[in-house]
Amino acid sequence: MATHKIVLADDDRLILATLGAGLRNAGYQILEAADGDEAVRLCQTEQPDLAILDVRMPGKTGVEAAREIRACTKVPCLFLSAYSGKDVVQAAIEEGALGYLVKPVDVTQMVPSIEAAMARASEGRQLQESEARLAQALTGSRDTATAVGILMERYRLTRSAAFEALRFHARSQRRKIEEVAAEYVAAGETLTLPTEVLARAQAARSDKD
Repeated sequence: MATHKIVLADDDRLILATLGAGLRNAGYQILEAADGDEAVRLCQTEQPDLAILDVRMPGKTGVEAAREIRACTKVPCLFLSAYSGKDVVQAAIEEGALGYLVKPVDVTQMVPSIEAAMARASEGRQLQESEARLAQALTGSRDTATAVGILMERYRLTRSAAFEALRFHARSQRRKIEEVAAEYVAAGETLTLPTEVLARAQAARSDKD
């Protein structure tokens, strides 16, 4: 398992030390914070892979800390609390929580939630990057935008899936996406996607459904 850097915040020193030690033994790099302000500072300076925040800390609560972390970093958050009331859970969800663990909790229970949270965060980043590439490509090239539209219409693909198919085809031929797009536009009604490209596009469409 790759070493992931995690900020762990809890005002209970015993819980902080116990969970911190357990998570280190599980292979994580742990940065401990005794309050919300310290958790925010560590997320800003250390750019961890995940922040695990106790919901009810004196001063800045975990929910308030998560709000600030989300505003100034891309660090995802997982909440830890002795409370499981609907209001607390709803507040966590509204701040983009990737998970919610109710105390008492041990490291063996935490690890699957941590891995799932980081996997979801990675998927979210990949989606954002894909959408950013798409927006840039469609803005910068008329042929690319037209080719994406042709693929969408002919193969009933979403815009993202059509663009990913076009990008995959270009990469497989080690060519610029604009060159391949221009060929697609010129082909018009005679356009036929290679089998592997169509499979890639259909897979991308299924992922979006």
